[in-house]
Amino acid sequence: MDEADQRHRQRMARKKQVIDARIAAAQGARGVVVLHTGNGKGKSSAAFGVLARALGHGQRAAVVQFVKARSDTGEEEFFRVHPQVRWHVMGEGFTWETQDKARDAAAAQAAWAQARAYLADPVIDLLILDEITYAFKYGWLDLDAVIAALKDRPPMQHVILTGRAAPPALVAAADTVSEIAAVKHAFQAGVPAMPGVEF
Repeated sequence: MDEADQRHRQRMARKKQVIDARIAAAQGARGVVVLHTGNGKGKSSAAFGVLARALGHGQRAAVVQFVKARSDTGEEEFFRVHPQVRWHVMGEGFTWETQDKARDAAAAQAAWAQARAYLADPVIDLLILDEITYAFKYGWLDLDAVIAALKDRPPMQHVILTGRAAPPALVAAADTVSEIAAVKHAFQAGVPAMPGVEF
């Protein structure tokens, strides 16, 4: 073994010791709150990837969609028939489509009522609150009440929240936060939303 290989092995052995110590110290098993935010594409897609992973572990899950109104998405078609998934499309569409503030607020409050029921249900292992951040941006929901409900949920329940412009208090309340940045998008080049990629 040459000197470069020897140095590499020593570095990796030290790194393994550090990582093994962190894993050994992480013994507080509990449900986590995950937040996917940012202007890039893929926040909901990432959440649905975790949904597939949870189902692979035999977990029970629920999805509450706050803004999206369409029921022809590939993810809904795929997951809705799964016996371990409860799926709710409760939005009225994006605000520029509805142009009706009161209707949008009422839809968000109905979605939150459904979400609250799941947040109190220990049978649900994973709850996805898709596009919920818009409800804070437009003042449809009280952020403090949502954070309080997240803190008061069953101890082993995981929650994933998605949407742009997550408020700082929600970022602080989450256990894991990913900000998905926009580098470029096919729509900017004139490509419409494509089935299987966008919906």
